[in-house]
Amino acid sequence: MTQRDTHRTIALTDQRNTCLPLPITLQNASLPLGSNGQLLDTRGRALRDLRISVTDRCNFRCNYCMPKEIFDKDHVYLKHADLLSFEEITRLASIFVAQGVQKIRLTGGEPLLRKNIERLIEQLANLRTPEGKALDLTLTTNGSLLARKARDLKSAGLQRVTVSLDGLNDAVFRQMNDVDFPVADVLHGIDAAREAGLGPIKINMVVKRGTNEAEILPMAQRFKGSGMVLRFIEYMDVGATNSWRMHEVMPSCEVVQLIQSVLPLVQLEASQPGETAERWGYADALGRHDSAAGEIGVISSVTQAFCSSCNRARLSTEGQLYLCLFAQQGYDLRSLVRKPSSDAELANTIGNIWQGRTDRYSELRSALPQDAGAPTRRIEMSYIGG
Repeated sequence: MTQRDTHRTIALTDQRNTCLPLPITLQNASLPLGSNGQLLDTRGRALRDLRISVTDRCNFRCNYCMPKEIFDKDHVYLKHADLLSFEEITRLASIFVAQGVQKIRLTGGEPLLRKNIERLIEQLANLRTPEGKALDLTLTTNGSLLARKARDLKSAGLQRVTVSLDGLNDAVFRQMNDVDFPVADVLHGIDAAREAGLGPIKINMVVKRGTNEAEILPMAQRFKGSGMVLRFIEYMDVGATNSWRMHEVMPSCEVVQLIQSVLPLVQLEASQPGETAERWGYADALGRHDSAAGEIGVISSVTQAFCSSCNRARLSTEGQLYLCLFAQQGYDLRSLVRKPSSDAELANTIGNIWQGRTDRYSELRSALPQDAGAPTRRIEMSYIGG
């Protein structure tokens, strides 16, 4: 285990209030669509998935996301008046849904810190696609508040949760969250979510070489046969505060090889278009997938870019639209929502933004020097969610 360098200095540029100019829109203008009616970007990628950050606050200080040296007691968070209200979020979400979004994930910061989050979930759960289908409505959480919130979240209409859990060893977990939070409380929250019916539950583990790679096998063994899907995520160069270096990335292929050395795996097909995780099922004695044992996933956004199929947009806490997790700037939708703009004008603006989308950062990363750090101008993960 490596000891975190407490003497590093990071020049942090606040990107929250900088935004790209909105495209000029024409009232009642119709957007050109693909042959199947989908809204497509310049690379033919459809808009299907919307991540909505509901708060920039978190009660953890994970060093790969909100390192304590930067997000300390003097850090200035967004004012409440700057946040999108639940009604504003729901209005924008309804417009995204009308243009093809089928899945909404609530993120943060830690989304369960947003007061009365259940009320927003109730509003979003009432939305329907143009075909009349309910949305795939989910939420990503660090699990710290899940035990007390799980039943209310389910009652409000949330379908499932993804829980971030970077290890089972209590000392390692406390080091990762950097606020001395015990792993037992997160595991209790996961149990509460399962009992409430918030499933299938996904467990996300960020693997950072030199910190928690020894937790890979214990995690795989713990969640095998649990009915939960464990996913291993390569440590990413999101934001500018985590001092990312390539040598701290453990490639997903190594993760799979390590697990296969103890628990045989068989590769599975993608379950849906644009899926970020490569799926591996636990194998039976004949080398076939044992569905009762379940599966794992690996997300390889550093070593195996999946930009070509990315169908996600991200709406920040204060209403900026980002087209990539690694974006430097977003588009200010809040200004349109808070002035007399019709739904048609908002839809046309969103459509034009998506159709001009060219983002493919992970594909371009391969041209960088092997141990290059992340660019200094980058929006933080804690601001737009993972």
